[in-house]
Amino acid sequence: MAFRTLDDMGDIAGKRVLVREDLNVPMADGGVSDDTRLRATIATLSELADRDAKVLVLAHFGRPKGQPDAAMSLRQVVPALAQVLGRDVSFLDDCAGDLVAAKTRELLNGAICVLENTRFHVGEEKNDPALVAEMAKLGDLYVNDAFSAAHRAHASTEGLAHVLPAFAGRAMQAELEALQKALGSPEKPVAAVVGGAKVSTKLDVLKHLVARVDHLIIGGGMANTFLAARGVNVGKSLCEHDLTATADAILDAADKAGCTVHLPYDVVVAKEFAPNPPTRTVNVHDVAADEMILDVGPAAVEALADVLKTCRTLVWNGPMGAFETPPFDAATVALARTAAALTSEGSLVSVAGGGDTVAALNHAGVAGDFTFVSTAGGAFLEWMEGRELPGVEALQQKL
Repeated sequence: MAFRTLDDMGDIAGKRVLVREDLNVPMADGGVSDDTRLRATIATLSELADRDAKVLVLAHFGRPKGQPDAAMSLRQVVPALAQVLGRDVSFLDDCAGDLVAAKTRELLNGAICVLENTRFHVGEEKNDPALVAEMAKLGDLYVNDAFSAAHRAHASTEGLAHVLPAFAGRAMQAELEALQKALGSPEKPVAAVVGGAKVSTKLDVLKHLVARVDHLIIGGGMANTFLAARGVNVGKSLCEHDLTATADAILDAADKAGCTVHLPYDVVVAKEFAPNPPTRTVNVHDVAADEMILDVGPAAVEALADVLKTCRTLVWNGPMGAFETPPFDAATVALARTAAALTSEGSLVSVAGGGDTVAALNHAGVAGDFTFVSTAGGAFLEWMEGRELPGVEALQQKL
């Protein structure tokens, strides 16, 4: 995977650099309630400003459907971004056209300016060449630093990379290098942990992975569908019984590819899904009709930890059980801590991603110990499905 980075930009003093970032942050009471995405911009925006470029930040916010909407203006994110960067950040009320282009030329070298929501233009999500041309008037160079939006072929994520010299920002670069290590050209053996509630949301991921990993560890509610496909009575557990034939086909494909699929053989069950209800730890064949499986049991977790100890690379997406509700977080926490310890020892490259995954690893207190944790939801999942990401493809074509 070859792409140009900020190291390849040369002298950019006085140049206008359009930087696509992800500023689509959650808001509460008129302020930013989680600044994770803002902090991800620091490396790129600070470096470009320190190199005396005029830094123009492109981003979307919400779903305004191609119309200006004050409630979705990026103006409200500027104070929080300035605070995170520790620098002054200005704002311009559009992101395309001659009028704004003239204002961008007046900016001082080293200035950082947020442009208005790209989705206020109907052409953004259509990747309209006319809008791309109007956006390109604002910059001399283009940097894509928003991996989380790279699965969308929009004007600001893909179109601009074809009309301006294009580079990967530092966050994008770190993400692409980590993903390359994890599935592009990984050190084997490779394990994948795939969890979550439903098989239906991860079908393409599972189909793609069985041909690429040595061990596929299935947890969460989706494991119940695989257990049912194997003839196990899962009681009143969450289970997509209509997908058992699909689960069977995935198990067959894994068998043919030499991929070992690991399903729980002991499980934690309860009669109600609530915090700290009465529970039993049982063999999967001993689940009662009125019980539901809510976590992987300790014996299976120990066996899975032993599997990870034999592996050199781990890709993780989704929790092993209903981790938000104690005590059904035990398997996720235990396995995550094993992976973190192996990573710290230097024997495992561990890459994790997806919304629930990040929350689960933070809950286990180990997100900082994994090799790389991606905060990109949809883009990370599409990468795990083996799909080409338009925003990434466009960067590679610019070499």
